[in-house]
Amino acid sequence: MPEQSPPHSVATRRIPIAIGAVLIGAVIGFAGIYGFGGLKRSAAGDSACRGAVELSRRLAPLAHGELAALTMATAPLQLPDLAFEDADGKPRKLSEWRGRTVLVNLWATWCVPCRKEMPALEGLQTKLGGPKFEVVAINIDTRDPEKPKNFLKEAKLTKIGNFTDQKAKVFQDLKSIGRALGMPTSVLVDGNGCEIGTIAGPAEWASDDAVKLITAAIDPASAGL
Repeated sequence: MPEQSPPHSVATRRIPIAIGAVLIGAVIGFAGIYGFGGLKRSAAGDSACRGAVELSRRLAPLAHGELAALTMATAPLQLPDLAFEDADGKPRKLSEWRGRTVLVNLWATWCVPCRKEMPALEGLQTKLGGPKFEVVAINIDTRDPEKPKNFLKEAKLTKIGNFTDQKAKVFQDLKSIGRALGMPTSVLVDGNGCEIGTIAGPAEWASDDAVKLITAAIDPASAGL
């Protein structure tokens, strides 16, 4: 009779097969949930954002002084197409600003550092706002829609658009990609909707340091980058 393998030997050989089956099942399950097309779209988004990472690398030496807390992008990341409303209640999306450098800022009236930061954002918009750049400050108050309007009016902040998201979904969208851990949160975004840098907490956006960095982000060539 042919010699039979000991039971423990057979079991040992089955372990890699079982692990392989689990991995294959996981891949199939992932494909079933997300679809391989989703993987391709993600790769395409990353490809579109490689330029933002290179720009971030060149801008990094400028992230000092008042912008020392700015974390520069080191991997391609395209932001979700954030959805919110303007002052007239019209639905808006971040993709409407494609082709422009944008500073996306999330704020709320209940957030003391946010309120203190708003005049600096107003100053930045006053200095650099135009066809190539805009501060898109999105309020996420969820209760009284008149409160942020009154705050902006009383503080005489007229250059910043009154963008709102009363469901605060924009915060959850940024949190899902690790870019919103607290308030305020600001993300500098290039014309393709890709992250250049992110800062958690307030910053002196109207300072010379901030204006110099963002001017270079808008037009790297003119800044000698």
